[in-house]
Amino acid sequence: MNGIDWLPDMLPVNPWSENTYEELYAVFRRDFVASQPRYRGHHVWFFNDMDDGKEAIFWHLTDKGKKPNRLPDTNRSARLSWIRPMLEHCPDAEILDWDVDEDGAIKTYVWLKNHDFVVILKRMNNGSRRLLTAHHLDYPDMRAKLQKKYERRIGIGT
Repeated sequence: MNGIDWLPDMLPVNPWSENTYEELYAVFRRDFVASQPRYRGHHVWFFNDMDDGKEAIFWHLTDKGKKPNRLPDTNRSARLSWIRPMLEHCPDAEILDWDVDEDGAIKTYVWLKNHDFVVILKRMNNGSRRLLTAHHLDYPDMRAKLQKKYERRIGIGT
């Protein structure tokens, strides 16, 4: 139990089995393909390009590294089912969400701070968001770096 009523339990990924990717992909299809999530009333979408028979974004949400050295990231994978509820429950006291200008692109960060998990989106001109990735903050320096981005925020989910 994670203490947040709208947040599902983590997915069972340890031990990793030959079926784990297919189980994760079923969650991904349910949460992102069968219907589009929304963030503060705006559509969340992703590019439909495929890689190894699955949407490329799936690998950004479950793995670390790049092909051919791509490896499962169990911390990310276990929290795959958190992404949609996090987006759809903004604003919420458990979530910090903000926009920040990064090299001319506006990125939206949705941070479940007390659980060290962040979803990163790109804000489009029409307000929609393109899903880029999600990370578990495995190290204290990752948390500090994210806190600095929060301090440079230019808005909240606008």
